[in-house]
Amino acid sequence: QVQLVESGGGLVQAGGSLRLSCAASGRTFSNYAMAWFRQAPGKEREFVASISGSGNSRDYAGSAKGRFTISRDNAKNTVNLQMNRLAPEDTAVYYCAGRNNRYVGPRRDYDFWGQGTQVTVSS
Repeated sequence: QVQLVESGGGLVQAGGSLRLSCAASGRTFSNYAMAWFRQAPGKEREFVASISGSGNSRDYAGSAKGRFTISRDNAKNTVNLQMNRLAPEDTAVYYCAGRNNRYVGPRRDYDFWGQGTQVTVSS
Protein backbone atom coordinates (compact mmCIF):
# COMPACT_ATOMS: atom_id res chain seq x y z
CA GLN A 1 0.00 0.00 0.00
CA VAL A 2 1.25 3.47 -0.89
CA GLN A 3 1.94 5.79 2.02
CA LEU A 4 1.63 9.56 1.51
CA VAL A 5 3.03 12.25 3.79
CA GLU A 6 2.30 15.95 3.28
CA SER A 7 4.46 18.83 4.43
CA GLY A 8 4.83 22.57 3.92
CA GLY A 9 1.65 23.88 5.49
CA GLY A 10 1.65 26.82 7.83
CA LEU A 11 0.44 30.33 8.51
CA VAL A 12 0.76 32.96 5.81
CA GLN A 13 -0.68 36.42 5.25
CA ALA A 14 -3.09 37.13 2.42
CA GLY A 15 -1.22 37.62 -0.83
CA GLY A 16 1.59 35.34 0.22
CA SER A 17 2.76 31.97 -1.05
CA LEU A 18 3.27 28.46 0.22
CA ARG A 19 4.65 25.32 -1.37
CA LEU A 20 3.19 22.01 -0.25
CA SER A 21 4.99 18.74 -0.80
CA CYS A 22 3.84 15.14 -0.68
CA ALA A 23 6.24 12.22 -0.38
CA ALA A 24 5.13 8.76 -1.52
CA SER A 25 6.49 5.34 -0.73
CA GLY A 26 7.14 2.64 -3.32
CA ARG A 27 8.95 2.35 -6.63
CA THR A 28 6.00 2.61 -9.04
CA PHE A 29 5.13 6.25 -8.38
CA SER A 30 4.82 7.09 -12.08
CA ASN A 31 1.88 4.66 -12.34
CA TYR A 32 -0.23 6.88 -10.10
CA ALA A 33 -2.12 10.00 -10.93
CA MET A 34 -1.76 12.34 -7.96
CA ALA A 35 -4.00 15.08 -6.64
CA TRP A 36 -4.50 17.68 -3.97
CA PHE A 37 -7.80 18.13 -2.15
CA ARG A 38 -8.71 20.51 0.64
CA GLN A 39 -11.32 20.75 3.35
CA ALA A 40 -12.23 24.03 5.02
CA PRO A 41 -14.07 24.21 8.35
CA GLY A 42 -17.74 23.37 7.91
CA LYS A 43 -17.34 22.46 4.24
CA GLU A 44 -17.04 19.30 2.18
CA ARG A 45 -13.68 18.13 0.92
CA GLU A 46 -13.06 19.60 -2.52
CA PHE A 47 -10.77 18.88 -5.43
CA VAL A 48 -7.92 21.33 -6.01
CA ALA A 49 -5.59 19.94 -8.67
CA SER A 50 -4.34 16.70 -10.19
CA ILE A 51 -1.47 15.53 -12.35
CA SER A 52 -1.03 12.44 -14.53
CA GLY A 53 1.53 9.76 -13.80
CA SER A 54 3.91 11.09 -16.42
CA GLY A 55 3.39 14.70 -15.36
CA ASN A 56 2.30 15.68 -18.87
CA SER A 57 -1.35 16.42 -18.02
CA ARG A 58 -2.83 18.59 -15.29
CA ASP A 59 -6.29 19.47 -14.07
CA TYR A 60 -7.22 22.42 -11.86
CA ALA A 61 -10.30 23.49 -9.99
CA GLY A 62 -11.55 26.93 -10.98
CA SER A 63 -10.47 28.31 -7.61
CA ALA A 64 -6.91 27.11 -8.19
CA LYS A 65 -6.42 27.93 -11.86
CA GLY A 66 -4.00 30.80 -12.38
CA ARG A 67 -2.80 30.81 -8.77
CA PHE A 68 -1.76 27.24 -7.98
CA THR A 69 0.61 24.95 -9.84
CA ILE A 70 0.83 21.20 -9.36
CA SER A 71 4.02 19.38 -10.29
CA ARG A 72 5.76 16.09 -9.63
CA ASP A 73 9.22 14.64 -9.54
CA ASN A 74 9.01 10.93 -10.23
CA ALA A 75 12.70 10.43 -9.48
CA LYS A 76 12.02 11.63 -5.93
CA ASN A 77 8.49 10.21 -5.51
CA THR A 78 7.10 13.64 -4.73
CA VAL A 79 4.21 15.81 -5.82
CA ASN A 80 4.06 19.53 -5.05
CA LEU A 81 1.52 22.30 -4.96
CA GLN A 82 2.82 25.83 -5.37
CA MET A 83 0.20 28.24 -4.06
CA ASN A 84 0.50 31.94 -4.88
CA ARG A 85 -1.66 34.96 -4.07
CA LEU A 86 -3.27 33.13 -1.19
CA ALA A 87 -6.50 34.44 0.30
CA PRO A 88 -8.31 33.67 3.56
CA GLU A 89 -10.74 31.51 1.55
CA ASP A 90 -7.83 29.13 0.89
CA THR A 91 -7.61 28.26 4.58
CA ALA A 92 -8.12 24.51 4.87
CA VAL A 93 -6.50 21.20 5.56
CA TYR A 94 -4.81 20.14 2.34
CA TYR A 95 -4.63 16.45 1.49
CA CYS A 96 -2.43 14.61 -0.95
CA ALA A 97 -4.07 11.71 -2.79
CA GLY A 98 -3.14 9.08 -5.36
CA ARG A 99 -4.75 6.26 -7.30
CA ASN A 100 -3.86 3.16 -9.28
CA ASN A 101 -4.52 4.94 -12.55
CA ARG A 102 -2.09 7.24 -14.34
CA TYR A 103 -4.74 9.50 -15.88
CA VAL A 104 -5.94 12.83 -14.48
CA GLY A 105 -9.68 12.27 -14.83
CA PRO A 106 -12.16 11.87 -13.28
CA ARG A 107 -11.94 14.00 -10.15
CA ARG A 108 -12.79 11.09 -7.88
CA ASP A 109 -11.88 7.49 -7.01
CA TYR A 110 -8.58 8.15 -5.31
CA ASP A 111 -7.11 5.18 -3.46
CA PHE A 112 -4.35 6.59 -1.26
CA TRP A 113 -4.60 9.53 1.12
CA GLY A 114 -2.23 11.43 3.34
CA GLN A 115 -3.07 12.77 6.78
CA GLY A 116 -3.25 16.38 5.64
CA THR A 117 -1.38 19.60 6.33
CA GLN A 118 -2.96 22.78 7.67
CA VAL A 119 -2.83 25.96 5.60
CA THR A 120 -4.03 29.12 7.33
CA VAL A 121 -4.21 32.43 5.49
CA SER A 122 -4.69 35.49 7.67
CA SER A 123 -6.32 38.76 6.61
